[in-house]
Amino acid sequence: MKLPLYQIDAFADALFEGNPAAVVPCESWFSDSLMQAIAFENNLSETAFFCPSRIRDEGRFDLRWFTPTAEVDLCGHATLASAYVIMHILQPDLSNVTFATKSGDLVVRKGEQGRLDMDFPSLEATPLDGQEERQISDELTRVLGVRPIELYRGANLLAIFEDEEAIRSLIYHSELGAVLSEANSWGMVSTAPGAQDSQFDFVSRFFAPAKGVPEDPVTGSAHCMMMPYWAKRLGRKKLVARQLSVRGGIVHCLLNGSRVQLSGRCVPYLEGSITLPGR
Repeated sequence: MKLPLYQIDAFADALFEGNPAAVVPCESWFSDSLMQAIAFENNLSETAFFCPSRIRDEGRFDLRWFTPTAEVDLCGHATLASAYVIMHILQPDLSNVTFATKSGDLVVRKGEQGRLDMDFPSLEATPLDGQEERQISDELTRVLGVRPIELYRGANLLAIFEDEEAIRSLIYHSELGAVLSEANSWGMVSTAPGAQDSQFDFVSRFFAPAKGVPEDPVTGSAHCMMMPYWAKRLGRKKLVARQLSVRGGIVHCLLNGSRVQLSGRCVPYLEGSITLPGR
């Protein structure tokens, strides 16, 4: 049997930017093991699977996300890519979609200037201090080459650095996974204020070696953690961020109480099909 497959560059203003996600529309769920195998074969940071919701409302779908090694509870760029496939390819008459996910309902709407607007939960983080903060900072400095100035723990470890140059100079090391495991986190959000002469309020990089993603090109869900911090620090609820991976990507962010609106563009790269044994 064959399944359609799309590869979309999400949070991208041009091809080969942003974060590539594979999107697989389904009529119903396959086994977890098969979806994980497809994600492993795709070897992208995320493969998204969506199918029509059991609640048969127009524009409502069930959505799941898989890295090459594990299913995750929240993913921004693959949600953006899935919404793009639905609203620009499969059902272009739709102006919004609702995804039922492990993180609750996520609504995506067609926005301004070709962007898609996603409504995501705001993720709070708690500051670390004392001996734990010093120990984790020492280990991060050893494996990444730069010392964070603040550490927070939430859905992942949130590390604040002095400036944009510090974020650019981080060097991924294979030992980072063990350091994060000792810190009871599977991923690390590294962030700093944008350079004074740039258009970006804050910049970041994201590492998730425990999920098979040494460095993610652009991570929507990480901005759900960063926005409460930066909105408070900068005194503004509407900010523009840049993730400083090799590919790079721009995320427009709006903090609205317990929710974060994340906006970005998508560029289609590939449309094809997966050949599978009959079910």
